[in-house]
Amino acid sequence: MLTQQDFYAAKLAYEMDAADVWSALQAGERLLLIDARAPEAYQQETIPGALSVPHRSMDEASTAQLPKDAVLVSFCDGIGCNASTKGALKLARLGFNVRELQGGLDWWIRDGYATTARAGAAVSCNC
Repeated sequence: MLTQQDFYAAKLAYEMDAADVWSALQAGERLLLIDARAPEAYQQETIPGALSVPHRSMDEASTAQLPKDAVLVSFCDGIGCNASTKGALKLARLGFNVRELQGGLDWWIRDGYATTARAGAAVSCNC
């Protein structure tokens, strides 16, 4: 039986919030941000340096160029969207080390980080 401690430890092992991502990038950790939304949403606004890999089209061919030695951070719009969860599941099934960005792009913006459409704290991917 899964204990509460096991549940929360597992949750933290597979999720990151915006501050976690920011700190990891500042520390030089190798993260690759994956925007799992539709291409149109990605074109409108995303996190700088993120790659557009829509969850609907994720398969071996569409992910072949992604590094297996980086942590992939899947994200979508926010809590009203589950594209990041669908993307994280597909990427994990394809053998990638994956985390999901809690709150997605919405909470990234709320925490004051830059996007391709808004000013904020600058971020650079260590990919």
